[in-house]
Amino acid sequence: MACAAPSAIHSSSPGTLLCKSTKPMASVLPSMPLSQTLTIPRSFNGLRRPFQSRASRPISSRRSSSRRSFIVNASELPLVGNTAPDFEAEAVFDQEFIKVKLSDYIGKKYVILFFYPLDFTFVCPTEITAFSDRYSDFEKLNTEILGVSIDSVFSHLAWVQTDRKSGGLGDLKYPLISDVTKSISKSYDVLIPDQGVALRGLFIIDKEGIIQHSTINNLAIGRSVDETMRTLQALQYVQENPDEVCPAGWKPGEKSMKPDPKLSKEYFAAI
Repeated sequence: MACAAPSAIHSSSPGTLLCKSTKPMASVLPSMPLSQTLTIPRSFNGLRRPFQSRASRPISSRRSSSRRSFIVNASELPLVGNTAPDFEAEAVFDQEFIKVKLSDYIGKKYVILFFYPLDFTFVCPTEITAFSDRYSDFEKLNTEILGVSIDSVFSHLAWVQTDRKSGGLGDLKYPLISDVTKSISKSYDVLIPDQGVALRGLFIIDKEGIIQHSTINNLAIGRSVDETMRTLQALQYVQENPDEVCPAGWKPGEKSMKPDPKLSKEYFAAI
């Protein structure tokens, strides 16, 4: 892990983080030095300790439309099938500070919303840059990408202004959102309470604002852009063809299936 300010991180015992910062967090600017010493605690091995989950909360849902809307009207977790929790937050895009509001995309675009633990770490830049490199492919599917962590916009900006070969991000084609209050991470149930960072949660939100897919990886396990793309394509296909479903590993152009005891045999007979 890394602090957003010049600092040294030490662990006196597994799971304990002591961050001794030489500057207040508010003073972190894009010119921050990147040569600080990091002593990574043994707790940052991607295997967080189990913890007592918060009580489940009711989640509102949108009314279904005339076509299949894939809303399950669940009153408790999981989030899939329910309205995505809305938020408005600061973000960095094109090396500028902007405001991002999730509900602005409703009725317009699909959204890939993904969380990562911290800036200036290790697995995170490989995922963030991989999504940026494939941005045009998602754009063709009318989909926006939004990355989120608990870091400040100043930390995001410093990371974007750092070259990829030095562990930075370089210019990105989508916004990085700052969740310093941790409210977004909490609302999507990806926050690790005893560490104050988010798990690697990823959510596909459709144009109606409904969460249709989610995956949550532990800290040490990166995600697949290809699988995210495939799942998005399958989602869009079944929404455009509500009398069909997609079998395992389905890709565009492959045979789909009828969700019927008799009609499904046509699929099974062909494989």
